[in-house]
Amino acid sequence: MDTTPKAIIQVRDLEARYGDDPILKAVNLDIYKGEILAIIGGSGCGKTTMLRHLIGLRQPYAGRILIDDIDIASGDEAAFALALRKIGILFQGGALFGSMTIAENVALPIQEYTDLPPAAIASLVRMKLCSVDLGGYENHLPSELSGGMIKRAGLARALALNPEILFLDEPTAGLDPVISAEIEELILRINHSIGTTMVIVTHSLNMIFRVAHRVVMLDKTAKGIVAQGDPNELKTKSPNPVVRQFFNRQANLSKRVLWRP
Repeated sequence: MDTTPKAIIQVRDLEARYGDDPILKAVNLDIYKGEILAIIGGSGCGKTTMLRHLIGLRQPYAGRILIDDIDIASGDEAAFALALRKIGILFQGGALFGSMTIAENVALPIQEYTDLPPAAIASLVRMKLCSVDLGGYENHLPSELSGGMIKRAGLARALALNPEILFLDEPTAGLDPVISAEIEELILRINHSIGTTMVIVTHSLNMIFRVAHRVVMLDKTAKGIVAQGDPNELKTKSPNPVVRQFFNRQANLSKRVLWRP
């Protein structure tokens, strides 16, 4: 019996460009059902570009991207719409509509893609908000919430249609360590409870080591993947000094001697 895990996302020979400048070249990647994958690397390495291609916001210059065997780079609008039903997206700033309540923001995708009556939508919205510890905040506006609460509200909206795959862009950026840890715990809880596949773009070493099952490291010079695997193993065993430096940068910073006159 074949015990190979199912690749729910397949990237094949992806090439991404901005104008004539290649950002990613010949990228091949499998992302497996139920795993938490972190896309990491230094500034300008193509993390955000990769994410935009994975969610269909940009079309590849070359190559294919399949979500549950649906080629989202084929130009077939019907196929792309079907793939969109399988994903949820948490954008870096939450991307909530400021003039709408939290409940109204979470209800938007449900209203767009289902025929549920208003009472059922309201019940589902309350359930989603409770799942991210925002029960009772249905009638608050985004301006009335803290940064961490806005992230959780964005997460509730991303989960509104029970997606198989969740994409998260810097989910702890701008948050203090305590709130960041709460977001990380929430991500783990969602993954453990319902098995959602998660793809996370992050700079945070804490998140990488606490949350990610596997990491893929991109490099600006290589214009592609230079390492992938368990972050704990890459930290100590990678033959690539750039990879080891990335994973050990926090320790190096802690050893820095302050200059004194």
